[in-house]
Amino acid sequence: MQGTVDGFTYGLVTPVTAFLMACLGAALGLRCTARSLRTRGASRAGWLALGATSIGSGIWTMHFIAMLGFTVREAPVSYDRPLTFASLAVAIVMVGIGIFLVGYRGATRMALVTGGTITGLGVASMHYLGMVGMIFEGLFEYNTLTVAFSVVIAVVAATASLWAAVSVHGFLPSLGASVVMGVAVSGMHYTGMAALQVHLHPDAAPAPPGESPTSLLLPMMIGPGCFLLLAAVIVMIDPLVVTGAPGEARRLPGHPSRRGGPVNAIPVQRRYTPPYESVSRREYRQPRNR
Repeated sequence: MQGTVDGFTYGLVTPVTAFLMACLGAALGLRCTARSLRTRGASRAGWLALGATSIGSGIWTMHFIAMLGFTVREAPVSYDRPLTFASLAVAIVMVGIGIFLVGYRGATRMALVTGGTITGLGVASMHYLGMVGMIFEGLFEYNTLTVAFSVVIAVVAATASLWAAVSVHGFLPSLGASVVMGVAVSGMHYTGMAALQVHLHPDAAPAPPGESPTSLLLPMMIGPGCFLLLAAVIVMIDPLVVTGAPGEARRLPGHPSRRGGPVNAIPVQRRYTPPYESVSRREYRQPRNR
């Protein structure tokens, strides 16, 4: 027996809220990744880790906010807590691998392709692992081509976002890149949901108890939600993350300073010449020909 699926139980509330959370996580992650390129050592690793956790948390939160609007009319749906939070760990780890590759290798073609592929597969893995954690009296069936298309969307979006993180400078361009990533992540989610068919077992035993969508909302918002808030505070405190402008100490030779004049990399020492000098003293200082 085929179940009737409704992915928009609360209308546009869940898709719009999920999209905003995806944009927030992407914006924080991309700015932290861009900030890491102007640091060295442990500071770079810290900024990259913060960016990976921000993107992973934003994507995970987006997924389960969108899933709050998902219902099967003929059967109640609950969630397995370990699998649900395992999907968060998968998202953070795989997104982190892609970000660290680009953060340390730079915007090379190989780094972008490898990092974007791993990050995109992490997004898709988070989505489908989260779907495995759903408990109901039936099973899911997916259309293979639609699932493959959703994975392609995730990989392309992740590659473009990593390129933007290391190539696009300034607050407004980065904000636009985060909106594009939010659209792509939401598109990947709903494309994957479009590939879904639910088959119910009329004679099956009752499903084991799990976490209902309502009970998942509170820890979901308290955990990753508070982290995203903390990451936003860190981003707002550091002006280099917001503006994307290089620091004064890292300016290149000839780069205009804040006052408009050029900054020399190495100061030139000039020989002091007294304002007046007699002819005899000048001849004495000149090297003598032997």
